[in-house]
Amino acid sequence: MSEFEIPKTLNNPLSHLISDEIFELLESRGLIHERAVRDYRIRMKFKTLRAQKIRTGDAIDSLREEYPYLQFDTIRKIVHNPPKQVNV
Repeated sequence: MSEFEIPKTLNNPLSHLISDEIFELLESRGLIHERAVRDYRIRMKFKTLRAQKIRTGDAIDSLREEYPYLQFDTIRKIVHNPPKQVNV
């Protein structure tokens, strides 16, 4: 690495499932579906908030602060409707 190269920062939102190297490889080949990863993160944060005894509406409002471009009903659908399974 030359002294003028800026190191690439990698934010692996799936670090508990796959390594950073695998995530980077999948992302570089266009195999990461950004919206699906976002929805997964929303579902995990919602579960964490609910485990802390936070009311459903308050948990969704908290998620809206992090994702202000999403409507309340959109987040509600994400957290209450599991993703469809793909049969290969």
